[in-house]
Amino acid sequence: MRTVIRAIQNPQWLLWMGVLVGMSCRRVQEPAGVPSAPPEIVTTAGGIEMVRIPGGRFTMGSDTGEDDQSPAHEVEIDEFLIDRYETTQKHYIALMLDNGSKFKGDDRPAEMISWVDAAIYCNARSEAEGLPPCYNEDTTCNYDADGYRLPTEAEWEYACRAGSSADYSFGSDRRLLKDHGWFKENAARETHPAGRKKPNAWGLFDMHGNVAEWCSDKYDKAYYGKSPPKNPHGPEEGEKYVVRGGSWATSPEACRSATRAADTPGFTDACFPRETLGFRCVRRVPAKPAAAATDR
Repeated sequence: MRTVIRAIQNPQWLLWMGVLVGMSCRRVQEPAGVPSAPPEIVTTAGGIEMVRIPGGRFTMGSDTGEDDQSPAHEVEIDEFLIDRYETTQKHYIALMLDNGSKFKGDDRPAEMISWVDAAIYCNARSEAEGLPPCYNEDTTCNYDADGYRLPTEAEWEYACRAGSSADYSFGSDRRLLKDHGWFKENAARETHPAGRKKPNAWGLFDMHGNVAEWCSDKYDKAYYGKSPPKNPHGPEEGEKYVVRGGSWATSPEACRSATRAADTPGFTDACFPRETLGFRCVRRVPAKPAAAATDR
C-alpha cells in the first residue's frame, strides 16, 4: 500500500515502475537473438513456401536434458532454405502418386513416412524442378548438390530455435506450448492441418509437435562431444536416423528444441508409431547468377 501511495505522489517513481514491468514482460515473451526483420519467404517452382534462414552461430543441445543432448556446444551454420510447413499430403501425393497417411487430409502433414520415403520424395522434388538430387542409391547424401534433402540435425535445431536459447522457440513456459504446437495434451490423438498454430520468430510452423520430423543425419548418442563446429552432418555410421520436434502423440518434453530421438530408416523394427513420422525439406540457397558485363 505504501508503494502505491508513493507512486501516486511521485510520478518519476511511477515511471520507473512501468519500465521495470515492461522489461520483465519482454524477457518472458521475446526470445533472445531474434532478428528485427523476419527472414525472406520464397515460393518454389512447385508452389511450396520456404524460408531463407540466415547463417549464424548458436548453442546447440542442452546440459539439463537427456545425456544425448549434451554437451551444449556452439555450432556455425551456413544460410539455407527450409520448408515453412511440414510436407503436406497434397504436395506428397503430387510427386509420389500415393498417400499412405492414416489421418487423411490435403493440408494435414504426410505421415506413415519412413526415412527412405522422405529421401525418395526429396530426390523426386529435385528432379521435378530440374535440380541435381542429393541422395545417392546407397542413401548417402551429397550436401554440395543444389537439390532438396532432409535438414541436418544442426540445421533443424537452428531453424527451430529461431534465435531462442530457451527450451522452446517461444520461451520455457510449457503452458504456452498449446499455442504453438499439437502434442499429446491437445491433439486429440491425431494430426492437424499444417500451419494452424503460431509460427516461430522465423515464420516456421509446427516445429513443435504435429508430426515428428526426419533429419538427414544418422544418430549417435555421443555425437555432440565430437561433432565439427561448422555445418555438422552427423556420424558416418549408424543404424538409426535422427527424428526431431515431437508429435501429436508425445509429451511437452519431447517437443523441446533440443530433444533428440531416432528411428530405423525403413520401418523395420520401428521405435515410433508410424503415423507420428513426417518431414520437411531444405536446400542450399541458390547462387546468384554473375552480373552480365556491360560496355563502357
